[in-house]
Amino acid sequence: MSPAANKITTRNARFQQWQALLTNRNKRQRLRAFVVQGVRPITIALDRGWAVEAVLFDADRRLSEWARDVLDRAEGERFALTRELIVELGEKGADAPELIVVMSLPSDDLGRIPVAHDFLGVAFDRPTSPGNLGSVIRSADSFGAAGVIVTGHAADPYDSAAVRASTGSLFAVPTVRVSSPHDVFSWVGSHRAAGVPIQIVGTDENGDADVFDVDLTLPTLLVVGNETTGLSAAWRDGVDRVVRIPMTGSASSLNAANAASVVLYETTRQRLRRPLGVASG
Repeated sequence: MSPAANKITTRNARFQQWQALLTNRNKRQRLRAFVVQGVRPITIALDRGWAVEAVLFDADRRLSEWARDVLDRAEGERFALTRELIVELGEKGADAPELIVVMSLPSDDLGRIPVAHDFLGVAFDRPTSPGNLGSVIRSADSFGAAGVIVTGHAADPYDSAAVRASTGSLFAVPTVRVSSPHDVFSWVGSHRAAGVPIQIVGTDENGDADVFDVDLTLPTLLVVGNETTGLSAAWRDGVDRVVRIPMTGSASSLNAANAASVVLYETTRQRLRRPLGVASG
């Protein structure tokens, strides 16, 4: 049986703290927590064993079987909020969510990303849009990537817009923030030394090869550049190859999230057609 709920009927200090988690990155970092909305993200987070700090629910309605199940399964404190308050935290205008969860932030440790001989990962360099970042995480999950790395001064994967755009994939694919590409190069180097020959493949409209001409069945880290400026100089110097997506229309490039999806799809296509490590021709 779930523990008794605390009632919240005013915008007290606790409520203001939850509001700040939605909009204030520094507050999320300081409190090591973030807000999760939506049936699918909350369900995946619980199924994957993410730590729950609090469950907030609408005190003014009869809860669905799903919401009652979350209250039974999740750890953390329970808070019964008035309809007006939970609407504010739901960020959906007039539609009040049944239930919202406050999750603990995981560590930004590259060791969270599993590396095997069929490794596929994605690095996103200085993304500016939380929505784009969430979409890349969703695509990484869809095409079987082991993890996503966010480098540099970037959008926060725990921003509510990024969490929503990932549609729950944030909880299925380890997503790790690091300050510099050099942190990634050191991590890749340690795995190369351990026998996993990870290649680092950048994506850019001026790449030196079409994406389908590069062997992506090898252990691969795909790197997607900033939406406006592309790959940083550090990434350009550190990648093994830079690939381009052939385009025939008037547009010169794709949105960063779309480009990531195309290259991830091509990686999956190659791996389904040709087993890992089997030479072509």
